[in-house]
Amino acid sequence: MTVVYALVLAMLTTAAMLTLWRLLQGPTTLDRIAALDVFVVLIVAAAAVYAAIYSDGSNIPLLAAVALIALVGSATAARLVERWERHR
Repeated sequence: MTVVYALVLAMLTTAAMLTLWRLLQGPTTLDRIAALDVFVVLIVAAAAVYAAIYSDGSNIPLLAAVALIALVGSATAARLVERWERHR
């Protein structure tokens, strides 16, 4: 089972590096907002893998709360950017 955890963490790390590249190189603000949302989801997924490795389910509600806050925050930011672009 440790091989599976190692593979999942390696894939999450690769995805995080690609997401950081998109965050830094994104041509528009909306690209950067989407990349930041994906990065938060990857952090939540890595924390869930940590909980699975150590059989510790005490932080699952915290992970759900962080994911929901990230979703609401990115949707709000995207909406504000869209309005700002329209008024330009």
